[in-house]
Amino acid sequence: MNPQHPAARWAEQHLTDPVHIDCTTTVMLKILDGKCKMNEDEKAVIAVLYDAVKERPGRLFGDDYHALIAPARQAMDEAMAMFIYEKRLLAETMLGRPVMKAYKA
Repeated sequence: MNPQHPAARWAEQHLTDPVHIDCTTTVMLKILDGKCKMNEDEKAVIAVLYDAVKERPGRLFGDDYHALIAPARQAMDEAMAMFIYEKRLLAETMLGRPVMKAYKA
């Protein structure tokens, strides 16, 4: 985590609900699986947000998701990308479309 980054400070203050943690984790999965339509700057901000909150408990997703994300951020192969894609689809389904839309807003 980079506590000096404005996004990290914002995350510490605003991403306090466990569902926010789940949504941030899900967006991180989407970035990793290559399906995210954000530009590189936006992806970098999400990574800062994720790093700021990944130690907090989510409502649905926990250490198992974080244990998957950590190595994927270091090195990604085709098998890992497919596994992340499947986990991301499951995460989006579990959270529900309205929850993700509200988070992104």
